[in-house]
Amino acid sequence: MSNTGTQSSAEKVNLLGLPRHKVEQFFVDIGEKKFRAGQVMKWIHHYGVDDFEAMTNVSKTLRARLAEIAEIRGPEVLLDETSSDGTRKWVMRMAEGNSIETVLIPDGERGTLCVSSQVGCSLDCSFCSTGKRGFNRNLSAAEIIGQVWAALRTFMPFDRTKERPITNVVMMGMGEPLLNFDNVVDAMDLMMDDWAYGISKRRVTVSTSGVIPALEKLGEVSDVSLAISLHAPNDELRNELVPLNRKYPIERLLSATKQYLSGLGDRRRATIEYTLIEGVNDQPEHASQLADLLVDVPCKVNLIPFNPFPESDYRRPSGNAVKRFQDIMNQAGYITTVRTTRGDDIDAACGQLVGQFEDRTRRSERYIPVHQEVS
Repeated sequence: MSNTGTQSSAEKVNLLGLPRHKVEQFFVDIGEKKFRAGQVMKWIHHYGVDDFEAMTNVSKTLRARLAEIAEIRGPEVLLDETSSDGTRKWVMRMAEGNSIETVLIPDGERGTLCVSSQVGCSLDCSFCSTGKRGFNRNLSAAEIIGQVWAALRTFMPFDRTKERPITNVVMMGMGEPLLNFDNVVDAMDLMMDDWAYGISKRRVTVSTSGVIPALEKLGEVSDVSLAISLHAPNDELRNELVPLNRKYPIERLLSATKQYLSGLGDRRRATIEYTLIEGVNDQPEHASQLADLLVDVPCKVNLIPFNPFPESDYRRPSGNAVKRFQDIMNQAGYITTVRTTRGDDIDAACGQLVGQFEDRTRRSERYIPVHQEVS
């Protein structure tokens, strides 16, 4: 396979990020039959090929023409690091020198890939390291699906009929996915397409902090699974933890969640993500409020003990506090799991992804790491 750089001719079409209907249209536009789309997509996504010349069931003439007008350009892997618990993190360089992080969490026969949607994040949630580093730009569809493509290439060759190193994808990496709507939808379409990665719609999950208009629009174009980054049982507290709540409060968020789920028609439940922070949102009264809040929302609850990072004064709650919170939720009838912290020795745990990029918001200047504080 040839080297995948980040710079390329502006007039070439990057086929990596095009969902099926767009690849078909590309071939129609150049005077070819639609079936060429299937041939080329399988080479790209099934076999990780980035060289048209390797596509042996495509004519030499067409291969030469594709090389002139198109490309298959994925991200450059700068770092491939494995945690002591088996969690694997890739740092990938995008255009303009920015880098993002992607994490694979193995669990028995399941492998969950946590994919980034933006370079940084614009939401500035108080418990998330990514937001404290600021925001640069949205990722293209090629850069989003390119994380899946590049991660799988590190496992090749493998038997696709037996070994599936990536069985689940969660849009929970760097960024707010629904603020990059079109590119995220195109990438998720590829994740589920049999000509690409063939992942079940139940195993592709988009997570949102509550961008209501985009969530309502999502129900019109996709049926992926849904996770809600809630983190608080009332508006007053959530306003502090998730500033977006001031624009789209909890009542509207849960209403939009129920509307999305009702459109799926298959009794799926949303996953409610709730980061537990010592002395902030981890008390029994918070658990009771949360149980009351979710009473008519089809959901399961995922508790995430806070993962510390230098720019934060928050602390992880004790194991007893986490267990007490979980017990209250379970007794109220909710399936409630506690996310095991994975990959924290390589800064790959939830809330720790940061990458390296230019902050266009100047937000990072407001946060001085603890070890750099001055008197």
